[in-house]
Amino acid sequence: MMFDATTPTRTEFTGAGLTLRQAAGQFARHRNARVLGAGTAAALASRLALGRWTRRDATAAAVIIGVEPFVEWMVHVHVLHQRPREVAGRTVDSLLARSHREHHRDPRDPELVFIPRQTLIPAIAALAAANLAGARAVRPALTGFATAVASLGAYEWTHFLIHSAYRPKTALYRTIRRTHQLHHFRNEKYWFGIITPVSDKVLNTYPDKDEVPASKTAKTLGVSA
Repeated sequence: MMFDATTPTRTEFTGAGLTLRQAAGQFARHRNARVLGAGTAAALASRLALGRWTRRDATAAAVIIGVEPFVEWMVHVHVLHQRPREVAGRTVDSLLARSHREHHRDPRDPELVFIPRQTLIPAIAALAAANLAGARAVRPALTGFATAVASLGAYEWTHFLIHSAYRPKTALYRTIRRTHQLHHFRNEKYWFGIITPVSDKVLNTYPDKDEVPASKTAKTLGVSA
């Protein structure tokens, strides 16, 4: 993997004794973090400038927060873990799926913990379109969009921190770090949640460790190349 000035080196990312402040500094250097931070700030500033807050704003934010764990689960299961398939005689293998398989093969590569850069702007555009279509009014759509982009930033930050050398200090973070390690090193068919285990618990992909066998395909996701 090629690195640039925005990507933490492997030594920085995996070095013993990494503090939360150091991890945050590494994360903030990355292009994805800067784009998501700027997008959230711009959407929030635009919404504040428009004023006239209503219950529709609260509803928009609540809906985004409520569905985020399940959208995350669906994307992880059906997009990131999708295997190459034949369509009209051609092999179709998405960038997101390829990148995610690389991440499973090398979970300590700091660049691979991020959403591929080529897909970030289209993802943000899709969030904007979905919120506008759902809210059907600019003000609540901006509220929902700001919440959605902030949630995407929280996903990136949490995933980054889980794979770094930083050691958890809180019970929630210890839980999500442990379950994500089980996803990588025990069985890739379970423990899909990143920010919270709620979706796994609701959708029955949150077993006890000893209830499922160790998978031989956790690193390859069943794809040899």
